[in-house]
Amino acid sequence: MKIYLIFLTLILTNFAFGQKNLGEIAEPIIEEGFKLYQSEMASWHGTDLFMDSYPMKENVGGYFSYVTDVNAICIFFSRNENPKVIGQITFDKTFNLDNAKIDLNEREFTEDEQDVYELRTKALQLIQTDPFFKTYENTSLNLVPIIEKKQRKVYVLTGPQINGVVIFGNDYLLTFDKKNNLKSKEQLHQNIIPIYFGEHAENGNAEETMHTHLPESSEFMTATDICTLMLYQSQTNWKQHTVVSKNYFSFWKTDIKDLFIVPTETIKKINED
Repeated sequence: MKIYLIFLTLILTNFAFGQKNLGEIAEPIIEEGFKLYQSEMASWHGTDLFMDSYPMKENVGGYFSYVTDVNAICIFFSRNENPKVIGQITFDKTFNLDNAKIDLNEREFTEDEQDVYELRTKALQLIQTDPFFKTYENTSLNLVPIIEKKQRKVYVLTGPQINGVVIFGNDYLLTFDKKNNLKSKEQLHQNIIPIYFGEHAENGNAEETMHTHLPESSEFMTATDICTLMLYQSQTNWKQHTVVSKNYFSFWKTDIKDLFIVPTETIKKINED
């Protein structure tokens, strides 16, 4: 199997894929996946650093993260009718914790932060009241608001509350207009897919994992899939993850952080040859 995958990787960039340019399809998926990853990493590490440094836990109303050209920033706000920023954790893009900056000075939201806060609040109200959103035991729904150019959207990811498992699926994409009115809601995967690793898995040393996309889901690996894989890459032994749909195989190579999409017909042809 490994020899086959190495051979497949070598030919990916040189194989004729037909009318669709699959490299152009993969590029925006990777870009969006990196944005989600950077925001979630800021939230992961920011929560730990802030809670270790901030003594008045009862004053915390919530948090959100956003990404600039040079930094990823996690903001914590107060629990009152007109919240203020009570903490800011700033990371560079390496997420080296030694370089993280902790600022616990209370201040007002910036204009951009106020926009993100209001968008997040609108999305939170929606997922708390709309049965469209599913919840599962030992998991939580995590919001990732993104405002860029004329786009306002919130990804909703399912995160595990126990160790030793990576969760794909049960994720959503909400889009809003400039007044934060909901325009659309989409369930990106039609199911929830837990994959265990380490001592919790039957084969804890597995280097290759996979999951399938139902016909109602995307034909390709999603940005949320890539985000999840990058978040857990330091905890797992995974070198490659594959998403299989009806018409395509999507291969995520962990070491080079790149996505290759191959038609199912191409895989069949390789096997035949």
